[in-house]
Amino acid sequence: MAALLEMRGITKVFPGVRALDNVTLTVEAGEIHAICGENGAGKSTLMKVLSGIYPHGSYDGEIIYDGAVLANRSIRDSEAKGIIIIHQELALVPLLSVAENLFLGNEVAGRGVISWPETFQKTEQLLAKVGLTDSPTTKVEKLGVGKQQLIEIAKALAKNVRLLILDEPTAALQENDSQKLLDLLLELKAQGVTSIIISHKLNEINRVADRVTVIRDGASISTLDKADITEDRIIRDMVGRDMANRYPARSPDIGEVLLEVQDWNVWHPEQAGRQMIKNVALNVRRGEIVGIAGLMGTGRTELAMSLFGRSYGKNISGHVKMAGREVDCSTVSSAIAAGLSYVTEDRKSLGLVLEEPILRNITLANLEGISTRGVLDARRETQVADSYRDQLAIRTPSVFQKVVNLSGGNQQKVVLSKWLFTDPQVLILDEPTRGIDVGAKFEIYSIMNELAAGGRGVLMISSEMPELLGMCDRIYVMNEGAIVGELTRAEASQEKIMALILKGKESQTKNGGDNARKTKGRAA
Repeated sequence: MAALLEMRGITKVFPGVRALDNVTLTVEAGEIHAICGENGAGKSTLMKVLSGIYPHGSYDGEIIYDGAVLANRSIRDSEAKGIIIIHQELALVPLLSVAENLFLGNEVAGRGVISWPETFQKTEQLLAKVGLTDSPTTKVEKLGVGKQQLIEIAKALAKNVRLLILDEPTAALQENDSQKLLDLLLELKAQGVTSIIISHKLNEINRVADRVTVIRDGASISTLDKADITEDRIIRDMVGRDMANRYPARSPDIGEVLLEVQDWNVWHPEQAGRQMIKNVALNVRRGEIVGIAGLMGTGRTELAMSLFGRSYGKNISGHVKMAGREVDCSTVSSAIAAGLSYVTEDRKSLGLVLEEPILRNITLANLEGISTRGVLDARRETQVADSYRDQLAIRTPSVFQKVVNLSGGNQQKVVLSKWLFTDPQVLILDEPTRGIDVGAKFEIYSIMNELAAGGRGVLMISSEMPELLGMCDRIYVMNEGAIVGELTRAEASQEKIMALILKGKESQTKNGGDNARKTKGRAA
């Protein structure tokens, strides 16, 4: 195969940071080429250079595309050449229809007038190519994340894509949706579309990639052919060392019950009559890491948010105890005062103020900790932020840097720092390693272990079963808002977790049928 793309000696410098240092990348026509690296390694920056987000002249080096020098001044220039980038944060307009999103800025029109019949016809054709059967008039907000990701690819196909760039395309998807997307990439490859995929999910890379380029600290380290791709080799090149054990060693010292939740019920905030959490009872002991497993949409996040200051739901009932004493968790401030903290799964929308500096984000949940008689102490704020930067190894030249400029892994460490500064007794972590690399994952696992070793409790929600099995002392299994099982570390396996989920589904279906029959009988 001939090279479709060559990036030679690409160097990109931001104030105080050399993001890319003489990077070289060659992508052959018709291949799926993966790019791996730790958070902050420069992967996304390299793709922004290629796609014209960072225009020609703002970086050093040369790009050869389809045999000619590429000098994109904007993303529109790159799209005109068939180079389409799909970012981790999807660029769809929720309140517009599927058809309107597919052709936004690329309208099917004649003499300035949009032809809706032709737009809908082309939309149906494009949706069929990505395996969707939804109506062109369906609003995007009504569709799940998996379908939205496929719509982004359909949007790229509408622009006659030749080189498709996907940045963490499966980070927010459950297993079934991830597999559909990977299958689609293989289909597009068969049709001659070249793809570059940035991913931290090494099993997915193993499945679809023809070659892998590893970037570390802004420099290209290696390019591996299909026969040489192994998870161990990729990890070694990514982090500069072997990681024989991806989960840090730990000898748990588990004490008395710290957090206890009883008879917890939560109803949907908008849909009357829809119960989201059903009679949940759980506990977390001192020094213990407890996991919550379950498929996406089974109520795990709703449970966590409702416990943390009733941030989700209405008509909430039940009891929360800390160290045997019932506590008030009816507001976020009272939950924090009771010793609870919650690290959201959506760090960019709910966990951080992206345009504010690191130090402001770290201290935001505990302003009293940097205040004297209601007056903020700027010197103390800087000291606290610098301390957490060192403890959690946040990669930044200064705590005055805006959070929006950090990599995903470093943003996650800022969120963790914010809640650690509130001195929690129990830390609830919702998908704490989503979208971050294996090196950063190991660092976050180590923080969890340190909290447990210090006598705190950790409650972790995760969609990655190996992560739950590798980190947790006990695992609760949820399905359709209810706890359907509990496993100790010794008992737990992926097969047993899935069996409990499926058993829970059968039970919920049976109960639903019984309830419907009872209701029908009463009505008669």
